[in-house]
Amino acid sequence: MFPQTLLLLLTTLPLALSARHKKAILLEKSGGFHVAGSVLTNPQNRNMTLHCDHGYMEYFIPWKPRATSLVMWHSAHMQVWQNRWDGGIGFKDLFLSRDYPVFLWDAPRLGRANWGCVPYYYQPSYWDQTNFVGWQFGERWPVWHEGVQFPTENKEAWNQATRSRYIEFDTHENMLLQSHAAAVAADSGKLGESVVILTNSVAGLRGQMTAVMSNTTNVKGIVAYESYGYVYPDNANITEVKGGFGPVVVPLEDFKKLTKVKIQFVWGDYRKPNDTWLVQCRRAVNLINLYGGDASMLFLAEEAGLKGSTHSAMADLDNDKVAEQLDKFLRKHKLDRHASWKWF
Repeated sequence: MFPQTLLLLLTTLPLALSARHKKAILLEKSGGFHVAGSVLTNPQNRNMTLHCDHGYMEYFIPWKPRATSLVMWHSAHMQVWQNRWDGGIGFKDLFLSRDYPVFLWDAPRLGRANWGCVPYYYQPSYWDQTNFVGWQFGERWPVWHEGVQFPTENKEAWNQATRSRYIEFDTHENMLLQSHAAAVAADSGKLGESVVILTNSVAGLRGQMTAVMSNTTNVKGIVAYESYGYVYPDNANITEVKGGFGPVVVPLEDFKKLTKVKIQFVWGDYRKPNDTWLVQCRRAVNLINLYGGDASMLFLAEEAGLKGSTHSAMADLDNDKVAEQLDKFLRKHKLDRHASWKWF
């Protein structure tokens, strides 16, 4: 066995898993690397520099990997890709056990890539109750939605959820910076030549912009869970908003890059039909398809029978069923074949 081979025994997880998931994950390698970024020179001392505004990619390559890699991207907390709300097995391990290479992406200025090139001021704000509503746990604190896929009686689950998030820096400048860094990563070949970007929340806008900014065809798909923010062509009579949530308007030829990518926007429960993000999503899907693309919306409750999905369905108690929907997407678009080459 290779010396770098890692054996991860999922049966050691603190929670009992179904028999289907009691499976060892055999990795060829794991690690991480930094992407893009700038170097600042101290104007007072030209011999002093700072490397900053880079992204960080942690990777896990299965022993017999599939050809398509999954990049997992969240704008507020990576933990939703790593575990269920109750600490159970998360999307990362669910798809490693399916032999997909998994990349956890910390975009510039976030998480493990938080050394920025510009100053910022942090002031603590009282976000917990706002998160409760924003993450679709309930309409108001502390009243949970009926049937929500969150362990509502588990105080530690709520504690972990609220502690897992970090500053987002939702500005237009930061959105462009993060999208560009992700495009550099996709174009580098280090993620493979078949990449599906999985996003949650406002990372959805950044995932779309990554495809627009990419100079290769390596990005094959985007699956965006409850995307906040959309990209539109400059002939659609839509006014761009210079903020971190869009909408973003790009030249038509750049917009058409989205037509080369298989795109699915996934929505959880509890949203009204006239929800702002749903309205924007429908318009984006229609425009992508108008120019020959393949974009769709998947409503987990109505179409997949998965009731109670939150804003981050990949962390919900029924995330194994949510994962099965992603399986269907990957199979449909022939993104599930095994690789015939060695990674790295």
